[in-house]
This record gives sequence, C-alpha cells and structure tokens, in this order.
Amino acid sequence: MSSTLATPAAVQAHRDPNVRRWLTAYTCSMLGDSVYYLALSWAAVRAGTAAQAGLVMSASALPRAVLMLGGGVIADRLGPRRVVIGSDALRCAAVLAVAALLYLTSPGLWPLALLALVFGTVDAVFVPAVGALPARVTGKDQLARVQGMRGLAIRFASVVGAPLGGLGVAVGGASAAFALAGALIAVSVPLLISVRIRELPGDRADGPRATARADLAAGLRYIRGHRVLAPLMLAIA
Repeated sequence: MSSTLATPAAVQAHRDPNVRRWLTAYTCSMLGDSVYYLALSWAAVRAGTAAQAGLVMSASALPRAVLMLGGGVIADRLGPRRVVIGSDALRCAAVLAVAALLYLTSPGLWPLALLALVFGTVDAVFVPAVGALPARVTGKDQLARVQGMRGLAIRFASVVGAPLGGLGVAVGGASAAFALAGALIAVSVPLLISVRIRELPGDRADGPRATARADLAAGLRYIRGHRVLAPLMLAIA
C-alpha cells in the first residue's frame, strides 16, 4: 500500500502527480460505468422484452438508491480509499465474468439481472467513498480546483462513454462492450493503489466508536433536521 500524505500538497492541483493519478483513475472508472450501462441495456433488450429489460435496469438502480446511506457508513469505517479500490476490483471482476459468459454462450437474462444487482449494490458503497477522496488527495486550498476537475471528469465520461460503448457493441456485440467496460475499470485499480492520501480530523477516532447502526441512525437524524439536506435527499430519491 502507498504512503500517506502528511501535509497538504504545495503545488497546484493540476500539476500534482498524485492528483493526476487519482483523476485518471476516476475518469477511467466513470468511463467504464458509462460503457457498462449502455452494454447492459443493449444486452437486456436483445435477450428479453422491453419490460424485462426495464426490470434488469431497475435491479441495478434500486440497491444503489436504498443502500447508499449504509454505504456511506461502511466507507467511513473502512476508509474511503480501501473501499473504492475494493469496489472497483469487484465491479471489474463481475463485468468481465459476464463478458466471458456472453461470448461463450447465450444464457438469457439471468446473468444480466445478477450483474445489475451486484453492480448496483457495490455502487451504493463506491459512490459515497469516492466522494470522500478529493479532500484526502489535496489540501484545502486546492480542494475547489480538484472538485472542479472531478466534475469535468464526470462530464467527459458521460459524453465519451456512450459512443465508446456503442462502438464496442457495433464491433463485437454486448460481450465486447462489457469487456471494454471491465478493462476501463481495471485501469483504475493500480492507479488508485498508487495514490497517496492524507488523514483528516476524525479519521482516527479516539475511544470506543458507536456501532454501524448507531452511525446510520445519527446520519438519518442529521439529514432529517437539516433545512437543505432533507429536501435535497427527497429530490434525489
């Protein structure tokens, strides 16, 4: 595992090699996501009816929506860097397994539904963990710039990912598109391992910690009583 940053970076974020490694890893992961969702929808429509394809896509969206708050508790307890690396590795393995299965046979909808369920569940942990990383790869003075770079990466992935997935489908079908998605996510793993992070106040809690259930309940109470977060969470839901 890589070392931990003791102090905030002294250079500007876009010139910091550590931030560049993180940004490249994040961009590759987001590109893989975009290609994956296009491949999943295409394969589901080809393997079943439109209603069945909708159920497959729901199997990916529902766990992410329902489990996201719990995923934030897991990321807080295990550490966001560790959770992001593990999540990307698991998502990569699942996508490549389905790509190989589709290449070798025509199994129908069940592997797609299982992949959607696994991917959505892992995403519920990945999303809050990856959102906690920018503050740990740079100092406070560069955090706004890093968040801006992250926003650009998200938009780049949404613009480029769909045509890239379509190209994969056109060249080799759904199996090729899934393989491309898995390869893009795989690139992020060694880059994330090489990223150095710094600890924030509270990362090492002194004394006994509350249980995961108590942390989740405290988070829900905080959101419920917040004048901005409460309506925002409802709108997102």
